[in-house]
Amino acid sequence: MKFIFCLFFSTIIFGCQKEKSNQPNPVVADSVVISKPKIDLSKTNQKAKEALEFCKAKNFNTDFCILIDMSLHSGLKRFFIYDFKKDIITNEYLVGHGCGNSSWSADDTKENPSFSNEDNSHLSSLGKYKLGARGYSNWGVHVKYLMHGLEETNNNALKRIIVFHSWEKMSDEEVYPKGSPEGWGCPTVSNNAFKQIDQVLKNSKKPVLMWIYN
Repeated sequence: MKFIFCLFFSTIIFGCQKEKSNQPNPVVADSVVISKPKIDLSKTNQKAKEALEFCKAKNFNTDFCILIDMSLHSGLKRFFIYDFKKDIITNEYLVGHGCGNSSWSADDTKENPSFSNEDNSHLSSLGKYKLGARGYSNWGVHVKYLMHGLEETNNNALKRIIVFHSWEKMSDEEVYPKGSPEGWGCPTVSNNAFKQIDQVLKNSKKPVLMWIYN
């Protein structure tokens, strides 16, 4: 009787173990999943509306503009080509900002950049710009666009040699939670990104607005 009871009990245990072994193993994440911040579309759309009115008043290109939202983490795409006709963002890219007193080409201020219009500050300047002449650059794909600052916050751009150019250190894809490398104040994009943007800019018959805001 004792033998039968032990055999019956062993059968139950074995059956439970077999059933348990058929269950999928729990997946343990190797790293913590980090939730990326998202663009505030209502803010972007409002900026686009204001930008369009500005472009109409100043006889700028009213097909598109460039919006750069520096309130976003630098490891996220925050450089937007905004199509006024479709009323949407058609392309978005990473863009670097100035390092200030931090290390050049590092990402020390990726979450909280500072801004200045002062010469030798090595900081980016907020405000509206008219993209000017296309010329040679020592950086990236060797093309740059002059940036004419149109406000008190950025009217020293030409004097400071703040220009739009590419940089081989910039990534094509988002690098969050890391940040983009920081230069001396120029808005810099990847070589591939610049090639795409350049095609649009050089075909524009009217000045293009670039608006850097926070």
